[in-house]
Amino acid sequence: MKKDNAETKIESGFRKQVKKDKRVRNAYLLIHSDKLKVHLNIAEGQTGDLPADSQQPNYMASVGKIFTSTLTGILADEGRLSFDDTIDKYLDEELVNGLHVYEGVEYSSEIKIRHLLGQRSGLDDNFWPLLEKLIDNPNYSISPKDAINWVKTNTVAKFRPGEGFRYTDTNYHLLGLIIESITGKSFHDALHEYFFEPLGMKHSYMLHYSDPIEKPAHPTADFFLRETRMNDIRGYAALDYAGGGVVGPLEDFLKFMKALVAHELVSEGTLQKMRENSSKFSMGIDYGYGIWQIKTVPLLMPRKFNSWGVAGVTGAFMFYHPENETFIIGNFNNSAYERIGLRFMMVNVMNKLF
Repeated sequence: MKKDNAETKIESGFRKQVKKDKRVRNAYLLIHSDKLKVHLNIAEGQTGDLPADSQQPNYMASVGKIFTSTLTGILADEGRLSFDDTIDKYLDEELVNGLHVYEGVEYSSEIKIRHLLGQRSGLDDNFWPLLEKLIDNPNYSISPKDAINWVKTNTVAKFRPGEGFRYTDTNYHLLGLIIESITGKSFHDALHEYFFEPLGMKHSYMLHYSDPIEKPAHPTADFFLRETRMNDIRGYAALDYAGGGVVGPLEDFLKFMKALVAHELVSEGTLQKMRENSSKFSMGIDYGYGIWQIKTVPLLMPRKFNSWGVAGVTGAFMFYHPENETFIIGNFNNSAYERIGLRFMMVNVMNKLF
C-alpha cells in the first residue's frame, strides 16, 4: 500500500536527517490519522548518554502559544473576557502606563486582547535580547513582569495597535498575566486545571514552574538555543512563560490537538475566530490567534500542505491537516531548526503521506 511505503520513507528520511546533522542531538516525530489508519511515533538521537525515546517529554517552545490562546478562548466562551477588551481592564496601571508609545503618543490603553493574540499590538520583542543576557549569565534572573518592563524601557513601539503585524513574546507574556488576573491562579496552575488534568496529559508540565501529574519514565529531552543546552537554566522559564513553556511527550500534545479540533476546548465559533482573524506572517502562512494557517500559493505552496497549527524556535511543530484528518507533531530540539523543522514537516512528511 502507498500508505505503508510512505510511513517507511518518512521514518527513514527522519532518521537520516538527524544522523547527518551534528547540530541535532535528538529529534521526535508523531503522525496520527484515524482516516489514513496511521500512527507513527518515533525518536532518534540521544539525551546525554541515553538513547532518545518516543515517550520522552519535549520542550516545544512557541508551540505553547496555542495553549495560551486556547485558554484565552475558553475564558471568552465562559464570558469572563472579550477579545475586544483593552488590557488595562485586567492589568495593573503601573505595568500598562508607558508600555506603548509610538511617535511620541501613548496608545497603551488602546491595546486589546485580540491585538495580543494576533501579534498586532505594535509592541517590540523581548525574547532574543533577554536570551542573550541569559546565555551570557546563566544566573540572570527575571520575572515575566520584569521582561515586560524591559520592553517598556528599552524599546519603542513599531506601530499603533491593530495597524500592523510583529511577532513577539511580549504579547503572550501579557496574555499570561491577564489569564492570572481573571482566574486568580498562576498561569501554570491554569494549564494543569484546563488542559493537563482533564485531557489526561499526565506527563506534561510548565518548564521550571510545575511538575507533571505522573513522573515520566524518561528524562526531558535536551534542547538547545544557539548551541547552549537550556534544560537546567531556570531563568529561562520566566523569559519563556506564556509564550511557550509547555513540556510533554508528543502523545500528550496529540491529546490536546484532538480535543481542540473536536471543539472540546473552545466552541466552533471561537476556534473559527482564532484561525481566521489573521494577518500575513510569511509567504503562504497567515497568523491568527496563536495559530499558523498554511495556505495555497500557486506554484509555491501546493494545496496538499493546507493545514493549521503552530511552530516553535527549536524546530518544533504541531499541525492538523483537515482534508486528511491527520495530526503531525515533531521537534528537533535545536534553534538551528527554527525554519527547517516546518519545512521538514511539509516536504518530508506531508509530501510523502498525502
